[in-house]
This record gives sequence, C-alpha cells and structure tokens, in this order.
Amino acid sequence: MGMRFTDPQIQHLMEYADKDWSGMEFEDAAERDKVFSKEMSRAQAANHEGIRAIIENPRRHDLALLEARIAENLTRHGFIEVRTPIIISTAALAKMTITPDHPLYKQVFFIDDKRCLRPMLAPNLYYVMRKLRDHTDGPVRIYEMGSCFRKESKSSRHLEEFTMLNLVDMGPDRDATECLKEYIADVMEAAGLEYTLTREESDVYVETLDVEVNGMEVASGAVGPHKLDPAHDVHEPWAGVGFGLERLLMLANGKSSARKTGKSITYQDGYKID
Repeated sequence: MGMRFTDPQIQHLMEYADKDWSGMEFEDAAERDKVFSKEMSRAQAANHEGIRAIIENPRRHDLALLEARIAENLTRHGFIEVRTPIIISTAALAKMTITPDHPLYKQVFFIDDKRCLRPMLAPNLYYVMRKLRDHTDGPVRIYEMGSCFRKESKSSRHLEEFTMLNLVDMGPDRDATECLKEYIADVMEAAGLEYTLTREESDVYVETLDVEVNGMEVASGAVGPHKLDPAHDVHEPWAGVGFGLERLLMLANGKSSARKTGKSITYQDGYKID
C-alpha cells in the first residue's frame, strides 16, 4: 500500500473543499506533500472565488433560503408559524421525561437549577398547541424553526447550536400517519432531497418514523395519542416531526460538515472566511 495524506492534511483540505482525498496514494512523503500543496492551492483559490461571488452578488444566507421555502410549503397546508423562547424550565424538560437518568440530560446546557437552553422545540410546542386548542374545534397546525442547544462531541453531523424545524398537527382531519408522511414530503421537497422512511425505537417517543438520506438520519417523526400527552393535557390524535436544518443543507449542497451550513463566524454559505 502506498503512502496517503495524513489526517491533519485531510482535515486542512476539508476546511476549504469537500472532495474525498482519503483514497489517494503516493510513492513517498515528498510526492504526497507536493500534491498536498497543489490541492490546497486549488481548494483555497476556489474558496476565494466563492467568497468573492457572494460579495459581488448579495443574497440571503442558504439556511434562511431553506427556511423560507419550508415556510411557504407549510403555510400552504394551513400551518401557523410560532416563535418561542430558547430558555425553558427544567420542569418542561421533565414533562418530556428528560430527567437526570435520561441520556439527553447530560447534553443539556443548564443556566441554573430551574432553567436551561432548550435542547428541542417540542416542550414549547406542546404548550402552544394546547392553548390554541381552546380557541377552535378544528385542527391546530403549528411549526417553529429556531435554535436548539446540546453538548455534542466533535462531529461533522452535529453542532452544539443547531436549527430545528418542528411541526405538529393536532386533531388532524384524516389518518395521522398519512398526514405525517405528507408533511415530511413538503419539507423534503423544499430541501430538494430524495429520502426513505424507516421505523425506529426512541428514548422519548418509543417509536418514530425517521427520515433518511443516503443512510443518514435527517428527521424523526411520531404520532399520538402518546404516553407523554397527559402531562401536557393533550388527549387527541396528532402528527409531528422534527428536522435538523443544517444537516439537510449539508446534504443538499454537498458539504462535508454541518459546520459549513450553520450559524458561524468561520464559514459563509459553505466558504471559509478566516
């Protein structure tokens, strides 16, 4: 077997481009380092041109554009957009069964004994949909797109601050699972991605309908009634799903890391600026 790029060399290249260099082989270190220098020059030049194009042709951030397409599709299906606080109570977490013995509990950013940064949108959406139910007998369809926070180990797929989309249809006027599949299709159409659906076990929801793109999970959906519902005073069928938007964008734009598509002071629309 010939000599290959070192891990630090591949990591440095991946900061500027998204090609897979791991299979390249060289006769010796001198040839490897020479090719590395050429590849770095190409990657940095292409990166520079990408930044220049953004400066010369101003547009909204890729994440904002994705959010706008999703919002248009969901609004067409009768969904109301809501905006809720990023600080939630630990009591709200407990209603989701996220207590000290739950795996997700260790990933929560706590502010003090009673408050934390939300690790998911569901606690607030449960509250809002229940209150809106008091104003109508028909379906209550709401969604939110906003930042969530989890302590994560370094990974190309995970961010400590990431953008979630959560939608829920309470009291759907037809089969909840069929509604769920339709709403998933709306979001994936906006992202421009083909996908598959699989059923999985869940720490919170027992069983979920997960959305995968090329074997990578991008969303997890569920239907109720559910064991979590009574704690939120919800007593009727519902369908809901949560997406990680940076991961969707990473796949749609062919990027190697979610860091390139999320909130950042290092990247702008996938291009390294520092």
